[in-house]
Amino acid sequence: MGSTGTDVKTPYTGLLGQDFTEMVKKSIGPKANPRLRRVMESFIQHMHDFAREISLTNDEWMMAVNMINEGGRMSDAKRNEGQLMCDVIGLESLVDDITSRAAAKAGESITSSAILGPFWRHDTPIRENGSTITFDTPADAQVVYMHGKVFCGSTGKPLANASVEAWQASTNGLYEQQDPRQREHNLRGKFITDSEGNYSFYCIRPTPYPVPDDGPAGKLLAMLDRHPWRPAHIHLIVQAEGCSPITTQIFDSDCKYLDNDSVFAVKDSLRVVFQPRKGDPKAKLDLEYNVSLAPESRS
Repeated sequence: MGSTGTDVKTPYTGLLGQDFTEMVKKSIGPKANPRLRRVMESFIQHMHDFAREISLTNDEWMMAVNMINEGGRMSDAKRNEGQLMCDVIGLESLVDDITSRAAAKAGESITSSAILGPFWRHDTPIRENGSTITFDTPADAQVVYMHGKVFCGSTGKPLANASVEAWQASTNGLYEQQDPRQREHNLRGKFITDSEGNYSFYCIRPTPYPVPDDGPAGKLLAMLDRHPWRPAHIHLIVQAEGCSPITTQIFDSDCKYLDNDSVFAVKDSLRVVFQPRKGDPKAKLDLEYNVSLAPESRS
């Protein structure tokens, strides 16, 4: 960043050591929220230690600030560049794993979670079960009939009126808000399960795509000499009354990027296999995917 070649700076050993860091931490007032206090004290400690360890320079610090600012300027209701920056360093996947441990400890059979990603929208329309989310389907797309049930992981009973929200990129690697040629809310839909917990819709078989290179996240990947590719996946958010919601992604088991996802989101339990579908002129592939939700914590 601020230096070139193989320069390695020695750790900072100046006057602003741990006493300075303690002073900054103690500046937090007595009325601060206890959780916020704990988070910020730890954050301040780690960031100060980090700066001293690598002898962070003004130029390097300002470069980081500018990248954060650029991510903020690019972010809106249709794209979260700041979140994508967290994704490419594995932070969102780590936080997702920390958050999901409680359900795993309970010993219930719960669908694995995965990161939200930067292209979720707040205004996804509700569509009827059995309808489609793929409009103006590209010629190179393979249409899939995706269906399944939503269950309670504790009782094993199907959950009626659960919400199954899905979104995916088109075969050109772009989500609809990135691509003026796609209609509004293409490849997005929210489906409500029936009395037996069933949902169903037509989509397309996902294809791999690169992290966008027009923002700081893509630029950071290039600076780190890393590839930008995400494996083929479909995003899901599943919610039901009385249960903890799940945000996840399901991955095509045939994709070559499963073992080196640029945002580190792949889990073995989220790999799926698309099967041939017969007798349906609308789709040549079939995907059954059942979702199990944990009961909402009462603590």
